[in-house]
Formats: sequence, structure tokens, C-alpha cells
Amino acid sequence: MNLSNSQTLTVSGQDLTRNGSSSSSSNNLTPTRKPKPPKPENAITIAVSARVLFNMEREQQIYVQQGMEDYIKYQVEHETEPFRPGPAFSFVKVRLINTINHHQLFIERFCMTGGNSPIGYLKAYHANLYLSADSGKVREALEEGIAAATMFTPEKMTEVSETQLRVAFDGDAVLFSDESERIYKAHGLDKFFEHEKAHENKPLDHGPLKGFLEALGKLQKKFYGKGQRMDCPIRTYLVTARSAASSGTRALKTLRSWGLEIDEALFLAGAPKGPMLEKIRPHIFFDDQMFHVEGAAEMGTVACHVPYGIAQRGTVDKQTFSAP
Repeated sequence: MNLSNSQTLTVSGQDLTRNGSSSSSSNNLTPTRKPKPPKPENAITIAVSARVLFNMEREQQIYVQQGMEDYIKYQVEHETEPFRPGPAFSFVKVRLINTINHHQLFIERFCMTGGNSPIGYLKAYHANLYLSADSGKVREALEEGIAAATMFTPEKMTEVSETQLRVAFDGDAVLFSDESERIYKAHGLDKFFEHEKAHENKPLDHGPLKGFLEALGKLQKKFYGKGQRMDCPIRTYLVTARSAASSGTRALKTLRSWGLEIDEALFLAGAPKGPMLEKIRPHIFFDDQMFHVEGAAEMGTVACHVPYGIAQRGTVDKQTFSAP
């Protein structure tokens, strides 16, 4: 059986677009032997902007301030100098299948869009997730029904595991729809709790990153089927500001109704997420509210903003950010 994690790096304009796969098999592979492309049922396709895979701040400044021609000239003049890792680097390079003798991260496809948006290519690549530093392109991808998030670089980055991929998700407006947040914003916390209790057995609608959790789950189940649940190289977390006692049940029942599992569910009842994420040390964390993204980044977590739902409409104060 060939289990793989495929990363598609789709980049626009000043970025490079590439598709890489980390592929493994039961055979011993040497670094000179190129792994076979993964089968779709054994792969996750992730589109990653080069600006978040590598640190390209200097290049970005030239592109924005001086234009494409000077940008190209600078790139050619420095083409032999490697980039420093960016916030997505550890997420892309992590070894997913540590129970198999060997696997490699290699580049399959390369594409340059000459300044045009890459979003049109994502569906053709069957991308499960798109990560970029450009919030406009992220919004465009979400409008096309593609799981996407804007990635930020923390000033310090916490060391993360190289043998287990850890992915942390917020609940509402990330895995789930923003239904509950709309109730909270319009009617307050008491009405929110009342609504959740009344609809406890009604699953929430899906949010923009449900499909990505599903893709991770499919890979996890291959290990579960071999009795390797505790040794699975992928671990998922729900980190939500919901309260376990008053509104957590609906979130868990929703996941169960979708046939999805989450390895750990952490209900913080409005408390800051940064300290908990510092303990988890995920490779990546997704939240729809910048308050939590910034708090996570301050603690060294690579955090991504999902610009989806009511929290993105107008000015949202800090009290709203502590909502479910």
C-alpha cells in the first residue's frame, strides 16, 4: 500500500507554483529513487504560496514598490541563494508516515502565473487546502468553495514535531458554519446558549475547512485499520471558545454526524487560545477571528486566518472575538 501526502504549491505573480508529494511505500527507497506519484485516495493536495513556504519579504517589497521587471531582475541575480524557511515550511516538510522505512518530499509540477490569480488552477489540481499570505486570493478561493486561509509569520516560531503532523482547528466559521456566531452577535450570549440547547441534536452546517479535516481523516483511518491509532502520524485538535457544558455537545455531535473524528477537543469557554496552543505545538492553527490568530502568533504558533462568516463583516471588537 502506498500512503502519501501530496502538496501542491500554487503561487501567483511574484511567487513560484509547484506541486510536491511526500510518498512512501513498503519498499526501501534511496534518495536517488523518485517515489511514484500518489494515488488520489492516498493523498492530500495542499496549495501553498511560496511567500509562506519561504521567507520572501525582501522580494515582495521589490515587487510591490518597484514592479515586476525589477523583481525578476533581482530574482535572477540571486537565483543561487536559498530562501530561509517561512511559516508553512514545517507544515509542508513534516514526515507523515514514520512507520515506513523512507519517504521523500519532491517537486512534481511547476507553474508561474505571471501576476494573474492562481485560484482557477486550484480546482484542476483538486486542492484540499490553499495557504497564502494574500488575503484577497484567500477570499477568492473560499468563494470558489476551496478550503483556504491567510498565513502569518510569528516573530518566534515554536519547535514542532517532525514525526507527527498536528493540525488545530477552531470550530464555528472554520469547521462549522457561522450560524451560532450570528445568533451570538445579534442577540447576545444568553440567546446563544438557549439556541444551542434547543438545537443540540441538530448538526451544524459545514464550514470552509470541513473538507480538509475529512482529507486528514481518510489518511488517519488507514492507520486506525492497522491498529495504529495511538501511533498515527497525524493528530487533529478542535480548539474552540465554546463552553463544554453549555455548547460543546452540539459541536461534537456535529462531527459525529459527519462521520468525522477529532483526536482532542478543547473547550476554553472564552479563554485565550494562545497558551493552550503553546502546549499543543501544532504545525498550523486555523481560526476565523484575528484576535485568536494574533494571540496564537504571540505564543509562537503558526496561525492562519479564515476570512469567513459574520466576524469578517464590519468592525469586530475584542468582546466579539471571545464569542464561540
